[in-house]
Amino acid sequence: MRTLSNLDFLRLWELGVDLHPLDRALLTLSAALPQESYDALAGWPLGRRNTALAEVRLACFGRQMQGWIPCPQCGVRLEFAFDAEALKADPNETEVGFHGLSFRLPTSRDLATIAGEQDTRAAALQLAQQCCTEDRELHTWSEEDLDGIGDCFAQADPMAETRVYLRCAQCEAQWQETLDIAAWLWAEVEARARRLLLEVHTLASAYGWTESEVLALSEPRRTAYLEMVNA
Repeated sequence: MRTLSNLDFLRLWELGVDLHPLDRALLTLSAALPQESYDALAGWPLGRRNTALAEVRLACFGRQMQGWIPCPQCGVRLEFAFDAEALKADPNETEVGFHGLSFRLPTSRDLATIAGEQDTRAAALQLAQQCCTEDRELHTWSEEDLDGIGDCFAQADPMAETRVYLRCAQCEAQWQETLDIAAWLWAEVEARARRLLLEVHTLASAYGWTESEVLALSEPRRTAYLEMVNA
């Protein structure tokens, strides 16, 4: 896995700003793993994809993930911290079984096919049908069956979805939230890119340097020049 440069951050943001979140995640992985084709990355199980994104996050921004969320009960701002190392785990299996049928683990490509489906049951049914490797006939699974298949996916690929347990110190409400590493990482990529654009604008305006000349500066030198310009 290659370390992303400042120019990489700008290129990622420029290419991904108008893309779907699923495509942004794959675009980020493509930049960090140039030896892997985009098509191959789209076929990775979600847990493998998320683990790789966590590794990119570790390399670019460190272990500590800090955020905040409003309490759903009283609305107070709840700050929390998370260790990106905890988001790294390979799938336990490549396939799962349920009621005599075999299923492969869901991938980004599978999620893309159901991204526009508003009915959660219809989405779960379509996902199960796509991942079933036994045959291509349509199955009439019940709600309990779909829940069972989903549980099998979760056990085999625990990093496909990360749930964070939160408790409000103000009203003591307790709830769970999904930690979307792909969305989190993209928000940081975008913030870094916009910060770099502002720094390029400031130093180019002050010294007449080109974008490549500004980005070629080490961070301490760039920061020092910015401090002098803003003094």
